[in-house]
Amino acid sequence: MSETAVSNTVAAHTVASASDLTKTYGTHDAIVTALDHVSVNFERGKMTAIMGPSGSGKSTLMHCMAGLDTPDSGTVLVENLKVSSMTQKQLTKLRREQIGFIFQSFNLIPTLSAEENILLPLEISKRKIDRDWFNHIVDVVGLQSRLTHRPSQLSGGQQQRVACARAMMSRPSVIFADEPTGNLDSKSSGEVLGFLKSSVQRYNQTIVMVTHDPRAASYADRVLVLADGRITNDMKEPSYEEILAVFANEGSDSSQSTQKDDAADDASAMQKGSHR
Repeated sequence: MSETAVSNTVAAHTVASASDLTKTYGTHDAIVTALDHVSVNFERGKMTAIMGPSGSGKSTLMHCMAGLDTPDSGTVLVENLKVSSMTQKQLTKLRREQIGFIFQSFNLIPTLSAEENILLPLEISKRKIDRDWFNHIVDVVGLQSRLTHRPSQLSGGQQQRVACARAMMSRPSVIFADEPTGNLDSKSSGEVLGFLKSSVQRYNQTIVMVTHDPRAASYADRVLVLADGRITNDMKEPSYEEILAVFANEGSDSSQSTQKDDAADDASAMQKGSHR
């Protein structure tokens, strides 16, 4: 196969990519390098977990990929659209049509029912609602009897399943999940991760998930490990034990690098809060 043919094949299977991304926060003596010339492709129909100790740049990478933050240099593509140079209006359109989001804190509207929360992005963008698809997704996530309930009437696991259904409703090219099980107990975490894995296998959905949890990462087809703004490991279908071994070898305990965000992640989140 020629070099051009190989390049075209890779492009066809790539839903999102980053090329030579850099991102820093702060000034002068307080500069933090969040991304240090990162290049990576995300394959269509695969689930990728991004891991790393606090301060590694994993959240910044995902936010740049999703158009929630802008890299200092480099290029981000989603479905061959150049995200890194879009206007806010173009980014809004991209996020409504091509990207789904699942956040640790669920980000549900408290005054709306579960059904209204699921359909809200389509209502905002004035897109036609496919009721057959809605009924199917609701059935898959097991929310048939909870559609009229408001978030305060749902458990944490049920709220996150509403968020998963909302992300799936628009059939996005890629779903970015930021610590989707961070606020859940082990049973609810397993249910949500099982649904995400199933959506990849059954619907060819692409998912990019940031997580601190090796067990959550073990559901992924691929695990990227970042440290100091660089990709240090790229593992295909690793087991839970293999993921733990990587962090043991690097002298990092991923299970303890949890609730504190680093200066880069903090600054990134503050800049993007208005987009969520």
